[in-house]
Amino acid sequence: MRHTVFCVLSVLIPIVLALVSLRYFTDFWLLSLVYSFQIHLSIICAIGAVVALFFKRHWYGFVMLAVATFLNIHGVIMLREFAGKMPAEDAPRLFRLMSFNIEFDNFGNAEKIADAVLASGADVVDIMEAQPVFSQLPRLAQIYPYRIGCDMSDACDTLVLSKRPFAAHKVYDLGALWKQRLVSTKIDFDGTWVDFLFPHLTKPYFDDFQADELVELKAIMQSRTGALVVAGDFNSAILAPTIQEFLRGTGLTTAFPEPTTWPVAAGPFGISIDHIFARSPLLIRSTSRLGDSFGSNHYGLVSDFVREY
Repeated sequence: MRHTVFCVLSVLIPIVLALVSLRYFTDFWLLSLVYSFQIHLSIICAIGAVVALFFKRHWYGFVMLAVATFLNIHGVIMLREFAGKMPAEDAPRLFRLMSFNIEFDNFGNAEKIADAVLASGADVVDIMEAQPVFSQLPRLAQIYPYRIGCDMSDACDTLVLSKRPFAAHKVYDLGALWKQRLVSTKIDFDGTWVDFLFPHLTKPYFDDFQADELVELKAIMQSRTGALVVAGDFNSAILAPTIQEFLRGTGLTTAFPEPTTWPVAAGPFGISIDHIFARSPLLIRSTSRLGDSFGSNHYGLVSDFVREY
């Protein structure tokens, strides 16, 4: 019995470790979700290796444990690579941003979602799959008089709300699969002009569509040289090679650790596939997760920004 358990674990664990380790050789789209769960899977494999060693002390068990530990540590290092500098404690808040994918068929919670938006204190709000809150727009307009998106109830994916006027804005068709899932705008915060890009990316296991969208998004960023915020549903964790390639060289940073946003059932043990990034001279003071998902399959995020002087 002990030998059988050891043999079964010695087969299953290396398979999982091999799949995770493929990230160092290929960014094959079909494995993107596996890469996003690198830390989770490596922890599970490490526990499995300890269990295997309990049943039989063998050098192969120690090798499995060592590989799993390496993958776990390197996963944390990769997350920290894009951690932004913490601002001074007395730095005044420049603005607050809320970003939330509310799920396209979540009509039963529209009023609660609108209540959460109004109670957030956010200066700018990015709502994705926003059609359920279409009926709440008149109420939201009392606090957020400026709006991009949802001009028609049947064309309402990305909705951007603001307390301040938009200096300019444009809605892009990002990639070849979906329409109008990138909003660009610029807002003046008491003399500090901030560019915003709000993407809603394709799921990573839809062929190479997400990678192509990131290439387009990076190209659009190049014309924006000042303070920049990029926030939205990326459908992948920072650990995914496509997201890392996008972030490297852009100057974008994020809060560390990022709050987990998906799957909702996993709570704090999920992964962060919704992101809020900033570029100098902006710094993220904090990013927090909404306490309720309000029926969505994502948690929403709220970030406070300050200016670096």
